[in-house]
Amino acid sequence: MRRFPRGRRTAIAATVLTLALAVTTGAQATAAPEGSASEGSAPDGRARAADAVRQYEVGDVATAHARTALARTGTAIDEVRSSSVVITADEAHAQRLADLGYELTALTAPTGRGGPITAAAPGDYHTYGEALAAVAEAEAAYPDLVSSQVIGQSHEGRDIVAVKVSANVAADEDEPEVLFTHNQHAREHLTVEMALYTLGELTSQYGTDPEITALLDSREVWLIPSVNPDGKVYDQESGSFRSWRKNRQPNAGSSSIGTDLNRNWAYEWGCCGGSSGSPGSETYRGSAPESGPETTVVADFVRGRVVGGEQQITAHIDFHTYGELVLWPYGFTYADTAPGLTADDAAAFEALGTAMADSNGYTPQQSSDLYITDGTINDWFWADQGIFSFTFEMYPTSSGGGGFYPPGDVIDRETSRNREAVLTLLSYADCAYRAAGLEGEYCAA
Repeated sequence: MRRFPRGRRTAIAATVLTLALAVTTGAQATAAPEGSASEGSAPDGRARAADAVRQYEVGDVATAHARTALARTGTAIDEVRSSSVVITADEAHAQRLADLGYELTALTAPTGRGGPITAAAPGDYHTYGEALAAVAEAEAAYPDLVSSQVIGQSHEGRDIVAVKVSANVAADEDEPEVLFTHNQHAREHLTVEMALYTLGELTSQYGTDPEITALLDSREVWLIPSVNPDGKVYDQESGSFRSWRKNRQPNAGSSSIGTDLNRNWAYEWGCCGGSSGSPGSETYRGSAPESGPETTVVADFVRGRVVGGEQQITAHIDFHTYGELVLWPYGFTYADTAPGLTADDAAAFEALGTAMADSNGYTPQQSSDLYITDGTINDWFWADQGIFSFTFEMYPTSSGGGGFYPPGDVIDRETSRNREAVLTLLSYADCAYRAAGLEGEYCAA
């Protein structure tokens, strides 16, 4: 396949992090107040020494309810283990959790069988500008297949770009549309690589690979490589990663910067303890639904795909890292069915999600099996727009594989690992209910 050039690759030696905190305390608290995240970061987002973040393992949180109780402290959960979780926190937030009775252990640098894992360098991944250049290159190389458009701007004025890939790309044909979004969370740079891999694979294999050719002849594919370009630039382009999650929008009355875009969507926003009302929290939901300009840009794009009263986008994946999971709605409730999500809908989600997971080795499950989240992209896409919407949490399964910053030498392997899953979603875009054997009830003959 045609591969678009990545930024420079730089190998750096693994650094063993010193322990900032290691505490073993009594049983965890079952509930805690919001506002527990630090409000003391510098206004421009530069961390003071005491505010530097790192990962901690939090013990004795073995159930979805226990994980939700932890999340309600304003904590962002990075990874779910059998009886514990991994979080990212500054020292002050970690101490507050310890004071609430949680058992925390600071994690050192990841190791593998051969010793410490070589950490990723920012240059291992495309920068925002390099990603846009790769899109422009694809558009120039494949003008009959690729068309890009600016659909809006981020808080800091960077373009948010949507890329269309389809045979006869200039025409808005009556075909099922599939949307792939990436990089809602700033530090999840592997997802931008996923977007560029998908773009490269679809374009280079059209006319050669029969399956891809047939799909692009009958589907319209949309890619948004970076939903959160400001956050990506901030996290990547200072010369070292900053473990930044949110966007870069200031919050009135607070020195804390940013909104968690994946808690800012306008369905069950802030309903259920699955986000935080504190601007200092990593899961801050914003001042109102779609208060993040990036959320509004993508939501407006999706709403704009309603033609003749019918949503043209039928299926969607939002790519994240990490955990190797395939997730589906709802996130705001533990129930398998709820208003707007029937037993047949749930069966179709599970069947299609499982089929995709069978191809990439991820674990399939309803989002709330992890913990409650509200105001998420998947819940809004389904409940508001009727789009079969999934989240993929990409490589690695654990912080031991590099966490949010896996080494650059896994990029090709881990993006291509999702090839069949992407094609599976495209193949079911005409009627996702087919995956559950419900075509007789829901799919046109």
